[in-house]
Amino acid sequence: MSFTSNQNKIRNFSIIAGLFTLAMVIGFKSVADTDKVAKSYIISAKNFSVLKNNLKALGVTPTHELKIIDSVAVDLTDKQLSNLQNKQEITVSSNYKVELSGLSYGQRRWQPQSVVTEQVDATYVHQMGNFGEGVTIAFLDTGLEHLSGLSTDLQGRDKAWGTYDAINDTVSNTGSEESGHGTHVASIAVNSDYDSSGRIYGVAPNAAHVGIKAFDAEGKATYADVIRGIGWALEVKEQINLRILNMSFSGPVRSNYWEDPLNKAVMKAWQAGVVVVASAGNKGSEPMTIGVPGNVPYIITVGAMTDDYTAFNYSDDKVASFSGAGPTAEGFVKPDIIAPGGHISGLMAFDSQIVIDHPEFHDGGRYFEMSGTSQAAAVVSGVVALLLTDNPALTPDQVKCKLIASAYSANNSDGSSRYSVFQQGAGLVSAYYAMASAETNCANKSLDIAKDLNDEEHYSGPANINEDGNFYVEGLGEEFIWDINDPNFVGDGMLWKTSLQPYSAWQDTATTDGMLWKTNFETDGMLWKTGFGTDGMLWKTSFETDGMLWKTTIDINSWVEPQ
Repeated sequence: MSFTSNQNKIRNFSIIAGLFTLAMVIGFKSVADTDKVAKSYIISAKNFSVLKNNLKALGVTPTHELKIIDSVAVDLTDKQLSNLQNKQEITVSSNYKVELSGLSYGQRRWQPQSVVTEQVDATYVHQMGNFGEGVTIAFLDTGLEHLSGLSTDLQGRDKAWGTYDAINDTVSNTGSEESGHGTHVASIAVNSDYDSSGRIYGVAPNAAHVGIKAFDAEGKATYADVIRGIGWALEVKEQINLRILNMSFSGPVRSNYWEDPLNKAVMKAWQAGVVVVASAGNKGSEPMTIGVPGNVPYIITVGAMTDDYTAFNYSDDKVASFSGAGPTAEGFVKPDIIAPGGHISGLMAFDSQIVIDHPEFHDGGRYFEMSGTSQAAAVVSGVVALLLTDNPALTPDQVKCKLIASAYSANNSDGSSRYSVFQQGAGLVSAYYAMASAETNCANKSLDIAKDLNDEEHYSGPANINEDGNFYVEGLGEEFIWDINDPNFVGDGMLWKTSLQPYSAWQDTATTDGMLWKTNFETDGMLWKTGFGTDGMLWKTSFETDGMLWKTTIDINSWVEPQ
């Protein structure tokens, strides 16, 4: 055997031994590193200053200080989290990912006509000289581009307050975005351009606006960025007269409404006098498909209707099949109201990500057609701006009351209800009749938001489920029973009917006595069984081993089929 061959054997043995040693090291390291992988959490404590000191002692710095809910967003390993829990009592939630609540598209049209303003009676308000001036709407979204129609009002005056970037914690006087969703949503509410027939596109074309960018080009965000955006809105609301916060996104429900960190921030905004308008989400049309933050009972949650491509033939209007339906897990009727959300034309820059992905739905100029409860929420935000211009003294509860007291209920030609209240709420929003309504005290009367936020009292609503598995409203007649096997209640004709009567039968009803769900038809006491998965539960309570991780993401609203 030559010296060279022995060298090769020794070299080969060394390589094999080295690889074995490396494998052992990698194996041990992978086990050891399980405690070195940091996860993002939102953490709150009764003593906020002590919490910050304890985090400092652990050598970690929060990524976000969320003063609006006395919380921080912070990256911690399992060991660090355990050490923190040993130091003080804390409430822990994952810093969930979220996405915009509904991006869908419609048929391509050239030079689209303005139809929404007439569908919600805003044209009559415009004829009275009210165009929403003096009110600022914040759009918590993907940012927005200052295109013509968004940069100035009908008189050519600047109406754009710029954009707060909640992701990077910066403020800019100019507007920009990569997605296109935020610009589209904002234009539905405040676009001051005219169509070829001389009709104004925007519901409140003279309303000012500010962008709060919490979502990226793909329509995704974290809870921490969204909450930081809400906190910033409250900081500047007096400076820019920010009265309305539009939230065109929806995430999955993971807990009771009062336990969700994002919902807490939303409730803080409502309590501070900001009218929060949220989309119902595009997970319909099954029961209990309302998402976060639309499941907050205080705010205005908006579902979508569509005109079936016949703009002013109201007989074939319908609730969009994608529109999220109630009740909520706590038994509240949602959505509160519906608005046009099918194939809505809105502004969008030609180089936006959505246009790049779906150029066939862009008109080659500046308009793009989309469907979703995102668009419906923007319509209602515009209507709210008209109400607050007419009467700046209105509180959020009073605004909500006027909207639900004056909506068009969808009925069949024989006068019966076309849709359940869990699908349409009070009905189709009307800007004109909302202004005309004298009702101001028919919403949230049985709720105490201060006690709710302080964990003194929490509430459940009047919805229930009967022996047939159908939802109904306690104390009301058979017309309030939703036969889920007959979602359209049959009917051969469609009528929108408004009587200026307050739809307070369910909005004024709440209890602190616990859930109202009947259990006499389930021997195991299950609260509901309506086919939401094999276990029948809306959310899972068998958390991860650390008891805190939720395996979901939040988006703006998912793409839906055009309607």
